[in-house]
Amino acid sequence: MTKKEEILRKPDWLKIKLNTNESYTGLKKMMREKNLHTVCEEARCPNIHECWAERRTATFMILGDTCTRACRFCAVKTGLPTELDLQEPERVADSVQLMNLKHVVVTAVARDDLKDGGAAVFAETVRAIRRKNPFTSIEVLPSDMGGKEENLLVLMDALPDILNHNIETVKRLTPRVRARAKYDRSLEFLRRAKEMQPSIPTKSSLMLGLGETKEEILEVMDDLRANQVEIMTIGQYLQPTRNHLLVEKYYSPEEFLELQQVAMSKGFSHCQAGPLVRSSYHADEQVNAAAKHKQLLGEQEAKEA
Repeated sequence: MTKKEEILRKPDWLKIKLNTNESYTGLKKMMREKNLHTVCEEARCPNIHECWAERRTATFMILGDTCTRACRFCAVKTGLPTELDLQEPERVADSVQLMNLKHVVVTAVARDDLKDGGAAVFAETVRAIRRKNPFTSIEVLPSDMGGKEENLLVLMDALPDILNHNIETVKRLTPRVRARAKYDRSLEFLRRAKEMQPSIPTKSSLMLGLGETKEEILEVMDDLRANQVEIMTIGQYLQPTRNHLLVEKYYSPEEFLELQQVAMSKGFSHCQAGPLVRSSYHADEQVNAAAKHKQLLGEQEAKEA
């Protein structure tokens, strides 16, 4: 093993205290009983206990638990997916109701085997949640669904509260990090979503520690803003298994704070940045921040008129 390939020791700020109280264990039991999957578990998110037990937010992973892509940063299993479960949208909606969630994120494995990339099931899940949980805000986090505009249109017609699609890494590293995904296609996906539904905030996430430079990080911010993305999250990449990409750098909390300030100066309505931040971290706050930002812009435009 070369010096560059040595596994870096995790710094103290990445240590977390687990909260396995009855609220958390009860939710986990219900997930298994209803045969539902969450990216919180599949991606080994370090914030699962806080989100489930304290904030009453969760990220459901629909379209099965097997992804058709094999991204070198992701712990979700890959292979040949099973048939679609057409009852899944209703089960997700029932679970949101039972969990009394105030904000729900719906994501999915990439389904390149499906002509619509899973868009129809995505849309029906949004509608089912809204029927049974009218006061729960809904965020969707799809793959690029093959980059097909008609697939995105199906999803946006369901009117989620936030459209999230993760850029994940800088342009130079995308071919090595994201299987079958393209940097420019992700930007186009986000831009088209905003064009289809201008009132729906768009969001993207960047993970650090894979060998990117500061200049490349700033380039991602500029590219997202150029494509009308309003919300950004920035977190630390953590190697899920020895078979995944190594961590090349652990960013300090101070470095994340600096990047958060830079992002806000570039015009994002909200930016969450920190070592343990993930795409859905404090997602409920981001909905409120986006709404407040929209209101302030409206008031400013009224004054200038």
